[in-house]
Amino acid sequence: MQSQGKIVVASQHYPPDPSTTAAIMAEIACRLAESHEVVVLSGSPGALPAAQTGPGRPRVVAIKNRMPGKAALVRRGMSELLFVARTFFALMRELRRGDVVLTVTAPFMLPYAVAAAARLKGARSALIMHDLFPDVLVMAGLLKPGSIVTRTMRAANSLMFRALNAVITIGRDAEGPLLSYSGMTRNKIRFIPNWATLVPAPRPLTSDNPFRRTLSARFVVGLSGNLGFTHDPEIVFEAARLLKDEADIHFLLSGWGIGFERLKQLQAAANLSNVSFVARVEDAELEAFLASANLWIIPYRKDVAGVSVPSRFYNLLAVGRPVVLVSEPEAEAALTVVENGLGWVVTPGRADRLAEAIRAASRSDAAAMAERAVKAASRFDRTVAMSAYAGLIDELLRNPDLAEQR
Repeated sequence: MQSQGKIVVASQHYPPDPSTTAAIMAEIACRLAESHEVVVLSGSPGALPAAQTGPGRPRVVAIKNRMPGKAALVRRGMSELLFVARTFFALMRELRRGDVVLTVTAPFMLPYAVAAAARLKGARSALIMHDLFPDVLVMAGLLKPGSIVTRTMRAANSLMFRALNAVITIGRDAEGPLLSYSGMTRNKIRFIPNWATLVPAPRPLTSDNPFRRTLSARFVVGLSGNLGFTHDPEIVFEAARLLKDEADIHFLLSGWGIGFERLKQLQAAANLSNVSFVARVEDAELEAFLASANLWIIPYRKDVAGVSVPSRFYNLLAVGRPVVLVSEPEAEAALTVVENGLGWVVTPGRADRLAEAIRAASRSDAAAMAERAVKAASRFDRTVAMSAYAGLIDELLRNPDLAEQR
């Protein structure tokens, strides 16, 4: 039986968009639709997968949206601003008193529009915080900590956090930075980690793996996914340069974003024999690709703690692979690595230490680490996360003063 209030999910990224954020938002929306009316305001045009259509599924409303490449910053910013404005007016049409609206921090202006629309319409609002802005822009070097833009965004955040009823964090390290805002209180914060989309189970290394077949090296180091402004491509390439004379170690790189463009530029200039690129891997081939490497790298810039959590991390564990994480030790993924013995944590900016960690990994007990990785991945379970989201939404529907009374 459905409750009287409905759920509105506002997300620029939603299927058929192949991104991780789109997959996460679709999982949540479909789970909530099992017991509530759910409307999705989506910025991703195109036909939905068959499994996400029909009775008992969300009603998807397409919001006009153009997404220039990430390198086209001005055009992308204008497009995202238009999308946010259109979403705000769509929310004003869709929302009724007692409804709940759920959104995510992509693009970073969207939560402001959601919080404002919810407040104006007497609805409740919840934000899934994948990245904390402007902190992530400061971390990437795009903003100065004391600039007018940074201070203005932080002031806007305080107002937004005061208006929001709940903020869902996917990392334990996010609480401290959030509580630095005057509008945020601890009782609004819920920790619901992301999950592995692949079934946790050891995948053996095989010579007939299509991504490994042409490589002669015994030990393959992988890098996969989107490399944005918060990532450091140079540290990966410099580590490969330091290891270029070690024939047993090879770097296999596949992904997109401004960081991968930088990696391709570096390789075009240096032409390292121990580096190979693979075109962006589609979902159908993801499992085989992740199983092709002995070790995976996640390379962040400094000051990542509390600002960003790598969603790809859980699938790397699910296939039974250790990781080298470039980040501060207090970051969420670093805590998980150290607590469970899943690999190495390397200081940002230290390519020499990254190379040392890769050497150590090439000589380590891979079987024992694979077993621990799979065990850890099984704890980041989709069913557990979906139950947590459903529980939070039910609380918000029943109790308009949840944030004050918890």
